[in-house]
Amino acid sequence: MNYEGDVVLVYYHDKPAVYARIEAIEPDMKKDWYQITLLLLTIPSQTVTWILREEYFNGAPFTMGGNSMLIEKVKPVSREITAEEDVKTEENESKGKPAKVIPFKGSTK
Repeated sequence: MNYEGDVVLVYYHDKPAVYARIEAIEPDMKKDWYQITLLLLTIPSQTVTWILREEYFNGAPFTMGGNSMLIEKVKPVSREITAEEDVKTEENESKGKPAKVIPFKGSTK
């Protein structure tokens, strides 16, 4: 189930086309249809509002203007330290090697 604030991947002709964030989900005047406002994460970003059934913005394929479309939720990436990574960290700490600091060199004019 997709909610406001979720990041989704929009497919166009069965190919990934653009990432978007769901900005708003509001009922439309037609029964069982919703106005979905998406912030397309393009450069520059764009806002669009599509009128869709609930199953369409939750992953069911649909057509828009004769073009096949699909909206798929992007699962958040969780950063969990695995046992192997934990061992590597302990090995580096036990060697007494200090962390290397890499300065950011910005252009000065």
